[in-house]
Amino acid sequence: MRTKVELRELTADERTALEKVARARTAETRLVERAQIILALADGERPSHTAERLQITRTTVYTWVKRFNADGIDGLHDQPRSGRPATYQPDAIAQVIATALTKPQALQLEFGSWTLARLETYLNEQKGIPIKRSRIDEILIAEGRRWRTQESWFGQKVDPAFAEKRGASTRSTPRRPKAAS
Repeated sequence: MRTKVELRELTADERTALEKVARARTAETRLVERAQIILALADGERPSHTAERLQITRTTVYTWVKRFNADGIDGLHDQPRSGRPATYQPDAIAQVIATALTKPQALQLEFGSWTLARLETYLNEQKGIPIKRSRIDEILIAEGRRWRTQESWFGQKVDPAFAEKRGASTRSTPRRPKAAS
């Protein structure tokens, strides 16, 4: 035997909020549709007509009416869904970021700057965080950090007086003879 689901009376604030969401152009489509369902029923439209007009099932209409009756406008938002748990816990991600922002010399490492490969090795061996270079890169990008792809030769600082010390350079190829005019 079916149970009849009826929409409760809307308060003035709820109606205003629902109308705003139903007309929104930047809100999630699902939320806009759910607000339209509730407003249509509040205006006296039959659930079957609402379902047909919005091209959804009557069961969907009843689901959102029940959720709205129980939780109000907050009931129209998606509930958390189960899924795969996060691979890396927030404390592991924090360690990745902290390590990337720390100078290698402060950790008694002999190189001058980090590369993704060096970070991967250090985190895997020293910190015990099994993480790949691609994931390190994703974490740093999500944090708003830009990664350098190149560094100076073997991590050593470039000598500012190199050009003077090197002296004049010689041409490795002879000059082309000028064409006869």
